[in-house]
Amino acid sequence: MFTDLPEEQLRGYRSTVPEPEGFDAFWRGSIAVARERAVAPRLTEVDTGLTAIRTWDVEFSGWNGQPIRAWLRAPAHAEGPLPAVVHYVGYGGGRGSALDELAYSAAGYAHLLMDTRGQGSGWSEGATPDDFGTGPQAPGVMTRGIGSIETYYYGRFFTDAVMAVDAARSLDLVDGERIAVHGGSQGGAAALAAGALADDVRAVVARVPFLCDIPRAITITDAKPFHEIVEYLAVHRGEIASVLHVLSHIDGVHFASRITAPLLVTAALMDAVVPPSGPFAAFNASPSSAKDLLLHPYNGHEGGGPEDTAAALAFLARHLGSEGTRA
Repeated sequence: MFTDLPEEQLRGYRSTVPEPEGFDAFWRGSIAVARERAVAPRLTEVDTGLTAIRTWDVEFSGWNGQPIRAWLRAPAHAEGPLPAVVHYVGYGGGRGSALDELAYSAAGYAHLLMDTRGQGSGWSEGATPDDFGTGPQAPGVMTRGIGSIETYYYGRFFTDAVMAVDAARSLDLVDGERIAVHGGSQGGAAALAAGALADDVRAVVARVPFLCDIPRAITITDAKPFHEIVEYLAVHRGEIASVLHVLSHIDGVHFASRITAPLLVTAALMDAVVPPSGPFAAFNASPSSAKDLLLHPYNGHEGGGPEDTAAALAFLARHLGSEGTRA
């Protein structure tokens, strides 16, 4: 069933979530510390049995200099520099197998697929711990360290996302002037964050992006992961204001309001996991003059599936170019 406002209202919907004081200062500080403690990425080529695509196991520096894993894939014959797609994955997943997610390298891009700290094993394997102590939390990561933005899980994860762009840009294989960020659901939230916070991102693809217009989302869906916040607040009744304040630092609406690069957002009207008012709020907040929204009226959180991938490839080719071309 439809899970949110009618389409005609969504088209003009704007979030009223307040931007916290010090939003930009917090993110500048977190990224500055990570950059101060960063070391050069380490790449180890792996034999996947594929002949058309080369793959490397990557370790790069994320939040606070902590090591984050990734896969790097590229066309086997490519010498570079190539346009790059930095890719983030959905909630509960990790970077998966070296044989997963081959579309972007097959299309001619250097494709850096970032692992997700402290996740993996929900539906795809991860290899990066979240090496940071936290207080009480509801099951999952939505309330991990939610006592303050300095300890909150998504402060670390979104900083990792920015540092993944830095890592990609440092590689000889990559054309540092042609880097896009891409992801779905939680990965779409990371794409919005990196699109706002990383240097010189050329294009942003956020498919059914999670963590947008959070105060509304937690009141109109019982689906997890948003419902993890409700479960926490049902027990920690005196922390409502402080939790919403922490969450305002990671709301995709605020990141989107800083994205001027070309932006593609997808949404689905029957999505109970990410109600479509969130993606619409992010899309409408962006000042980009080259933004597109792809809507699937009769889909849930799976969005458009292969149609979304096809749309993303066409969008990237238009704004980023592909191997041997200049956009």
